[in-house]
This record gives sequence, structure tokens and C-alpha cells, in this order.
Amino acid sequence: QVQLVESGGGLVQPGESLRLSCVASGSFDRIGDMAWYRQAPGEERELVAHITSGGSTNYADAVKARFSISRDNARKSVYLQMNSLKPDDTAVYICNAEILKVVNVEGATVKKTYWGRGTPVTVSL
Repeated sequence: QVQLVESGGGLVQPGESLRLSCVASGSFDRIGDMAWYRQAPGEERELVAHITSGGSTNYADAVKARFSISRDNARKSVYLQMNSLKPDDTAVYICNAEILKVVNVEGATVKKTYWGRGTPVTVSL
């Protein structure tokens, strides 16, 4: 069973920084694209940042120039560095990853998307 576990959330003041981590565990062969989403109370889940298996990134307009996504394939992890945090960034931050498993001797793979349970981030005075 594949699991994604996030950590690093907490309560911070406006202008401060946090670094979120997400590590994948279980039986699989490699990880494809990874992403961070967030969901504020009463709001829909929204994409924050995305990183491909090759390292290309893109960000929601609301976090550009403040947040940075990175990954460490050897550690099966994805990170989100969040700087200059604002109260509007308050949400549960959820990790997402495409998990690939080889299914035959020719190397064909099946891909499935997994979600973590999230780590809460609160930005408040």
C-alpha cells in the first residue's frame, strides 16, 4: 500500500516562513509528477505548486515568487518552501503524487494518483 505523509505545518505570523515535506512509502517503482494542493475551510481544494519528474515547476498566481517546490527522488520526497506567508495562505496543505508500478517484463507501467491527509498551516498574528 502506498502512503504519502506530510509534515512541517504549524502556526506562524504573517511574513514568516515554513517548509513542508511529503514522503512516499510503500511498494512502487518510481514517482511521476508531484504537487501540493491546499484547502481552506469552506473552500474548494486548489493547486498550489506542481513539479514534473524532470523537475519543471509551475505555481498558482497567488504564491508565485513566495513559494518554491522541489523534490528529492532518492528520498521519495517533495517539499514546499513557503516564504512571506500571509493570512490568506491559511489552509490544510495536501501532497499529491503519481505512483508508477512496473507490471510486466517489457517494463510497462500502471500509474495511479495518491493523496496525503494534509498538514495544517495557520498564518495569524
